[in-house]
Formats: sequence, C-alpha cells, structure tokens
Amino acid sequence: MTLRFALLSAAALALTACGGDAVDNQTDETLAADDTATAAPDPSTPQGFVDLAASSNRFEIEAARLAQEQATRQEVKDFAAKMIEDHTAASEKLSAAVVAGGAPLAMPPQLLPQHQQLLDALRNAGDQFDQTYLQQQVTAHEQALTLLQGQAERGTVEPLKAFAAEAAPVVEGHLEQVRELAGLAGEDA
Repeated sequence: MTLRFALLSAAALALTACGGDAVDNQTDETLAADDTATAAPDPSTPQGFVDLAASSNRFEIEAARLAQEQATRQEVKDFAAKMIEDHTAASEKLSAAVVAGGAPLAMPPQLLPQHQQLLDALRNAGDQFDQTYLQQQVTAHEQALTLLQGQAERGTVEPLKAFAAEAAPVVEGHLEQVRELAGLAGEDA
C-alpha cells in the first residue's frame, strides 16, 4: 500500500504541477478503500475475532515451518514442532466453532497483512533467525492470549467463547515456554 500511495501521490503532484487543478476523486476513494482493506479487524466483533485468530494460527504454523528449516538451535526446532501441532489443532477447532456459530461467520482465506509482514521479516532474518523467531513468538503469543481472553470473557457467540476459553491456557503455556527459550522468563517482554 505504501508504494501505491507514493505512486498516487506522485501522480497527483504531477497533475497539479502540469496545471491540473483537481485530482480525480477516484484516487481519494481508492486510498480510503485500501485503508479499510488493510485495517486490522475489530476483535470485539465475532468475525473480527475469527479473522485475527485464524490469521494468528496460520502465522504460527508458517513461521514454525520456517523454523524447522532455518533454526540453528534444536530447542527452537522442537518448539516449532509443538507450534505446528498445537496451532493446527487450534485451527481445526476454530473452524468447527465458526461452523457451529453459524452464518455469516467465515474463515478468512489468507494471512492478515500484519502477520504476512512478520512472516516476510522472518524469511529475511538470515543469521538472526533464531532470535527473530523467538521474539516474534513472544509478541505473537502475548497478542493471541489477550485476544483469546477477551473473547472468552466478552464474546457474544457461544462456540467462539468456548473455543477461546479452551485455547487460552494452551497459548499461555506456549508464551511461558517461548519466554524461557528467548531468555525472557518472568519478564513482560
């Protein structure tokens, strides 16, 4: 979106410099649509929760697959194997909760931009892979735990609330484990 914004801005400036006194309203509408499309989902809504939880699980699985290939420490690879197993199971349970929750709930087809950016950064981490992976995992699990706890406490769709209540302790265990691996045990990372 940044490149697109820069190109649209440059085009607007060029039109203005060439004597164009107005920029097509479509440019403003396109930018507004892009902002809406890339805005983070609202976790207080059932679909927003589903979008965030599903993307988080997908990110965990994809990041763990990279860790299986690129991590240098065996304990990081072992943690990654656990993430694949647990987050695959969580994805299946979330899918079941979405079905049980009924229409119009739906699983999102891809990663949210925020998770895709993290995955891209991990792919480019090079020699810092283990450190980058572990730090991302601390942050991702902190965010996921907050998301799940909020849904378990304040959710309005019972199957999603039940899923969140079941998943939160698992994610809390992952957070404790990854903090220990990252050397952050007992810290608010």
